[in-house]
This record gives sequence, structure tokens and C-alpha cells, in this order.
Amino acid sequence: MVEASGIPTVVVSTGRDLSAQVRPPRTVFVNFPMGNPFGRPFNTAQQRAILLDALRALETVEQGGAMIDLPYEWGENFAMKLGSGYQAKSA
Repeated sequence: MVEASGIPTVVVSTGRDLSAQVRPPRTVFVNFPMGNPFGRPFNTAQQRAILLDALRALETVEQGGAMIDLPYEWGENFAMKLGSGYQAKSA
């Protein structure tokens, strides 16, 4: 509805597989732990860079469902809860 009303949208995603299934109009993907789409707390330089990349996608992405992989790294392994255990994911 929002896009149909002429308002462009972009999703900053940490769940590549979920975004690929939902296919929002525009997605920028960061390989960060869920719930941290703009990176670590207080890392304002990286947060700003991700935000600017997302806003740039509003201007440049023309094909619906497009996903752009951003080059940012979390910097260390992070764990993702799966069922009753944790599985290590690399950044």
C-alpha cells in the first residue's frame, strides 16, 4: 500500500533468507546478528554508512524485490539461537 501510494520503501535486513521469501521492494542486507541491522551500539560511523546506503537504494533500485548485500562486517563470530541450542555464525 505504501509503495502503491508513491512512497518508496527500503528494508535493512539481517535475515537474508526471510527477505528473499518476502521480497520487499528494496532490501539492503547486512550479515549481522538479528536485531542489529545498523551494527553495534555507539558505532555511529558505521550506523550512518548503513543508513546512507539504504537511502541510496531508494534512489537507485528500479527492479522490485532487489536485494543489495552491504560489505559491512560484524567483526567477530556471533551465535544464532536454533531450537534449543546455539549455532555459531561467522561475520
